[in-house]
Amino acid sequence: MAADKTDGKEHVHNRIAVLRAERGVSRRELATALGVHYQTIGYLERGEYSPSLHLALRIAGFFEVPVEVVFSLAPFPRLGSTS
Repeated sequence: MAADKTDGKEHVHNRIAVLRAERGVSRRELATALGVHYQTIGYLERGEYSPSLHLALRIAGFFEVPVEVVFSLAPFPRLGSTS
């Protein structure tokens, strides 16, 4: 899998916003459950911040999915994509 790089930095793609929406969880609720500031969730969702391994595992645990469902080095396929 090729890493997506912008300005020489690897970009970590995520599905946090999608998972939150599916479960009806606000940024504040997720942040409180994880013990982080709610703005951190926004930074993560926009790809402005890559989580530590510890935080990534806690996020996956919160949603009860494997970490690969939440995070990827390659862009996720668009919803409804047949390819």
